[in-house]
Amino acid sequence: MTPRQQSYLNLALCILLWASIPVASKKILVELNNLQMLFYSTVFSAIALGALVLWQRKAALLLQHKLRDLAHLSWLGFLGAFLYYVLLYGAFANTSAAEGFVLAYTWPILVSLLAVPLLGQSLTPIRLTAIAISFSGVVVIVTRGQMVAFQVENLAGNLLALSGAFVFALFSILGRRANYDLTVAAFIYFFAALICSGAAVALTGKLPLPSLSVWGWLLYNGLLVNGVSYLFWFKALKHGETFIVSNLLYLTPVLSLPLVRLFLDEPVHASAVSGLILILAGILLQSWPKLVAMVRSRGQGRRIASQ
Repeated sequence: MTPRQQSYLNLALCILLWASIPVASKKILVELNNLQMLFYSTVFSAIALGALVLWQRKAALLLQHKLRDLAHLSWLGFLGAFLYYVLLYGAFANTSAAEGFVLAYTWPILVSLLAVPLLGQSLTPIRLTAIAISFSGVVVIVTRGQMVAFQVENLAGNLLALSGAFVFALFSILGRRANYDLTVAAFIYFFAALICSGAAVALTGKLPLPSLSVWGWLLYNGLLVNGVSYLFWFKALKHGETFIVSNLLYLTPVLSLPLVRLFLDEPVHASAVSGLILILAGILLQSWPKLVAMVRSRGQGRRIASQ
């Protein structure tokens, strides 16, 4: 198997694990709230990523970071590994798994909006059109397709999912400026999240012991979904083309819908499917210029090689 084939195998495993987030979350939230779920899961995530740092012999890199670097990474961890999951798990507790997860995947469009004030990028006509298309998908999901009557259902859960998407978009923008080892950075993210979630649970004063079945889902969510999956993701990025790998990641919510239908006693509404199609159409339209440029570059490279 070539390195590129290994890359896409790792990506497929990563997508499969991340697509199961709604299922694992719903199973756990039967007995725990979003903060309790995050604390237990993050314990296992920090252990898994810490073991990965040791296995890759990168522990020395932790000591090379200055306090300013650790503070910056901890801030990113607060955003991407704590606040994002608090909002996402809170969304699952208040809305359907399909709707919550699809709405959370509006973050690539929100990245385009945040890139204007934070990165100084301009809103091109293609980007504006892409944002409008994806936003129409959000409206379809939030109103369950009743756009004329504008009957909003599960407003709290939908707002939490969209807020989580905004936080993850902000995390993605700020993370672009961070030039750190990915494995070490991921460990610091989840270690910071462990401290934050532990403090939040301590303030509420409630941390019940879940049943054996929920412990199984917590282990799965913490060790695999939020732990080992990052190993697959990093390997996919290492040997695959970043643009292709990043865009294939948008298959995650597509795969999540049949998993929700299979493992959860929840219907997948037609509005969720329609909204997902519109959201993905907007994301792909936004990526179209880069895709065209990449195809042209490959074509020119082949012509040069054949001469």
